[in-house]
Amino acid sequence: MKKKKLLSVLLAGAMSASIFVGCGSSATDWDYISNKGELVIGVTYFEPMNYLDADGKLTGFETEFAEAVCEKMGVTPKFQKIDWDSKEVELNSKTIDCIWNGLTIDDDRKSTMDISTPYMENKQVMVAKSDVADKIKSADDLKDKTVVAEKKSAGETVAQTDEFFSSAKYVSVDAQAKALLEVKSGTADVAVIDYVMSIGTLKSGSDYSDLKVVDGKDFSPEQYGIALRKDSPETLKKLNDAIQAVADDGTLDKIAEKYSLQDLLLVKKK
Repeated sequence: MKKKKLLSVLLAGAMSASIFVGCGSSATDWDYISNKGELVIGVTYFEPMNYLDADGKLTGFETEFAEAVCEKMGVTPKFQKIDWDSKEVELNSKTIDCIWNGLTIDDDRKSTMDISTPYMENKQVMVAKSDVADKIKSADDLKDKTVVAEKKSAGETVAQTDEFFSSAKYVSVDAQAKALLEVKSGTADVAVIDYVMSIGTLKSGSDYSDLKVVDGKDFSPEQYGIALRKDSPETLKKLNDAIQAVADDGTLDKIAEKYSLQDLLLVKKK
């Protein structure tokens, strides 16, 4: 009798556990995010998108944009510095909930992640010391020059595949900021970076004011989007709706103007 009773208890427990697991597995990505009340945003630091100000506070276009969008979504933004090379691993392991840091939209990324509506235009440009930049007119001018770009970035794709760089020596680095530092220090001749970054970094009075964009040579017109885990339709809809709401109330324009990026915005008021 006791054995039968024990068996009944064990079976009931197994059924309860099975039901519990089944319920847990049906939870959506948005359930996961909304239940914890925060959106963990994967970023790297580069001006004018995400960077530390003089007081050590995180600021920048992407930072303020994300804060405004998260307010519309009803969640708290939490910014997490990441290694750009491992961004998708961190996203899928739930170390972060999105990649929001000047992410170029392409078919490969759309196949492995859900991507928001495009919100900004960009392109890749070459940056060099002023005396070097003025001499770069053709591919021959890069012969034996060292070109650097961030690993697994749009800049790296350009440097490795565009015929213009065929005679140069390519070296990858772990961040766009590091690429500029290599050029400034003289260990590299040319950096291939986002045009958006050049706007915020090469301005007069900055640490890189002795560098300049090579005139008349830009590559790979592209668009920025925000990446989520694949098959997260509810999160994607809430994100896109919040982006449009921030555009409609004028907040997005104000943030973009603050960082001189207004001419690159793709999301307009309806």
